[in-house]
Amino acid sequence: MDKTITEVSIGSHELKMVDRSQIIFTGIKKITSFDNEEFLMDSTMGVILLKGESLEIVKLDTHEGNVKIKGKVNSIAYLENNKLKNKEEGFIAKLFK
Repeated sequence: MDKTITEVSIGSHELKMVDRSQIIFTGIKKITSFDNEEFLMDSTMGVILLKGESLEIVKLDTHEGNVKIKGKVNSIAYLENNKLKNKEEGFIAKLFK
């Protein structure tokens, strides 16, 4: 099964992190890919790359665009379109190794 969550129409975007172990996003339109070390999400403010350890979805509200993730957060980055393309190509290359 594909790890893509369908796109929704969401207005604002917000993130809240507590003790690097819990993070809540609003305004998430789509989760493109995820595993226990990385989440790639499309938000109303751009593409977000979240990296960490033992990451897992705690709560997902696709209607409202809210996502709650737990685990150790190491970095959060907003990617430009050209960086996203390179990231997606890398993800696909990992699949076919």
